[in-house]
Amino acid sequence: MTIITVNTPTGRLNLEQRHTLAETLTDAVLVPEVGQLAPPARVGFQVHFVERQPDMMAIGGRLLADIGPEVDVMVIDVAVMDGDWRQEVRTAVIERILAAMADACGLAKPSPTWWVNFRVIDEGSWGSSGGVLSVLSLLDSGVFTEEKAKAIRAKLGA
Repeated sequence: MTIITVNTPTGRLNLEQRHTLAETLTDAVLVPEVGQLAPPARVGFQVHFVERQPDMMAIGGRLLADIGPEVDVMVIDVAVMDGDWRQEVRTAVIERILAAMADACGLAKPSPTWWVNFRVIDEGSWGSSGGVLSVLSLLDSGVFTEEKAKAIRAKLGA
């Protein structure tokens, strides 16, 4: 289970960009998480687009409404279930997210004012369907590569 929340000023992303990002942000996390492109796993991913008025966001101690549209501020928050999230895997996810954002926005590279927060939700701290979920119950679903499943089991002591 993964939730990606993209926080932007109102109107920053148009409908076409959101259509693109719904898929590319999902895959930016999915591939490093399960070890392969596994379209059936997409159902466990949500992407939320949250827009805020320029007087509801600030950078450098100043409201965006006072700075103007030239400052391109975004915060992308990624919340994932506990698993194989070694630093190199986290790095890959963050780089893939920023690349997907830049591509969808028609930019050669991401803005330095786009920030990604990567959060791992501890095993036993994620709930749905009336109960607590475990990544361990997903390992035999066929979406994880054998290498990833083995790394997750080793990390979680299963």
